[in-house]
Amino acid sequence: MSPEDVLRDILEFCRKAGMAESTFGRLAVNDGKLVPRLRDSGSVTLKTLARLQAFMAGQPGAGAAHLPAKPAPLKAAAMAQTAETVSAPAQPKKIPAAPAVAADPADFRFFDNRQKYLMFVNTCSEKWVVANRVSMELGNISPRPPALRLFDAGVGDGTVLTRVMRAMHHRHPTMPFYIVGKEISLEDVRLTLEKFPDRFYEHPSTVVVLTNLYYSEAPWLTPKSTTAAHGLIWKEVALSGNSSHEFEEQLTELQSFLSENWTAKTSAKTGNPIYERPVVLTLYREDHRFLLDPIIPKPGRVTADYDLVIASQPYRARSSAEFKAGKVIGPLARAIGPGGRLIGIHSMGGDPGLDIVRKVWPGEDPFAVDRHALLKAVKAHLGSYGRNLTFNAYSDVRSTFRYDMHTLPGEVSGAIGTSTLFAAWNAAIYVAQIEDQRLSEAVKNDRYLEATQEVLQQYGGLWFNDESFVISRRPL
Repeated sequence: MSPEDVLRDILEFCRKAGMAESTFGRLAVNDGKLVPRLRDSGSVTLKTLARLQAFMAGQPGAGAAHLPAKPAPLKAAAMAQTAETVSAPAQPKKIPAAPAVAADPADFRFFDNRQKYLMFVNTCSEKWVVANRVSMELGNISPRPPALRLFDAGVGDGTVLTRVMRAMHHRHPTMPFYIVGKEISLEDVRLTLEKFPDRFYEHPSTVVVLTNLYYSEAPWLTPKSTTAAHGLIWKEVALSGNSSHEFEEQLTELQSFLSENWTAKTSAKTGNPIYERPVVLTLYREDHRFLLDPIIPKPGRVTADYDLVIASQPYRARSSAEFKAGKVIGPLARAIGPGGRLIGIHSMGGDPGLDIVRKVWPGEDPFAVDRHALLKAVKAHLGSYGRNLTFNAYSDVRSTFRYDMHTLPGEVSGAIGTSTLFAAWNAAIYVAQIEDQRLSEAVKNDRYLEATQEVLQQYGGLWFNDESFVISRRPL
């Protein structure tokens, strides 16, 4: 079921049962904000979906007799964890809350949490700082005809990619671009498409490909599974016109195609979202088709050989070095072309953000795998293939950089506003990738806000540290 289907069923149930949406969320899965999150393009795991369906299937029919009784006043945080008692006028009865379920790693879907993500990217400078760091690598590559080839291993909302595309145009204003971006999230693909019209206008000799394939498939636009290959949806869109407005209209018309085909499900093994059907979406300008013909990919005729591969935060920080090397960085390293480079970027801690987290969870260490350990694991994974590659951890001066949370001048020197505290807390737990199960316990009292305020006042602001590494391939 899509999130839209789940939301529709819930709203219909609440209408028939005469039940408030917040009450439904609390009784079904101990989450009073479930319905607002679904409205805001949220998603649920298969286990949560099963609990929702079981709750709805086990409730009596609609009617005033089943309206919930008014709960006693409770703190908001505690209310989300409390089951309510409901009664009929003549025959009181209780609707039991869903049984507590122990935290399951397969339930963790950090990168699908739209609220944390959107607040983070709009209050912190990470995107443009990362884009600037990636753009530095453009001076170290030597593109070969017929195009400068770039692969983005996690497009997100498209901010980093489109900033890098502007830097590419600045360096190579007449060179054709072949750009492939991997993204599983439908919402992020929609946000990315909104940023492309001006890119096609400024740099018309551009081919952009978006796909939801796995890391081991996306650079080659080819599913490994025979079944997936047979179900591959390959869509080519030639944009007509010569203005950003015309391009925007045509890209907006793709929304129905995306809603129908860019669907995901939950992996039973890892709990991560994976595609239901593989999709390859190719975009270019119709008036440049002749020039771009050697670049436009065709099914079964795709090579990788990228001049630049971007791997910015492509994995969960807590994953093992072996997992990151085998499932993400290793496959991407094989897609580097002669003279090409892969730049990897991930969080490293040692910053005020981690201080906030450790005030609430002492000893927390979400960034245990540094760039040195990761590159060692990548070398081991690649074996003899790695002989053609150079692994560059670099010094801390070159490798590490920081980005900040935006605050107004003087905003954290005195009394700090609640909205700033919430934004800082959200950024800290987003970067540290704290699971919702632990968060629900932490916010039952105000200690988390006190910890956030203490750190902000201690440092006069909030920032985070990232580290980068580069894997390069020798020229021919």
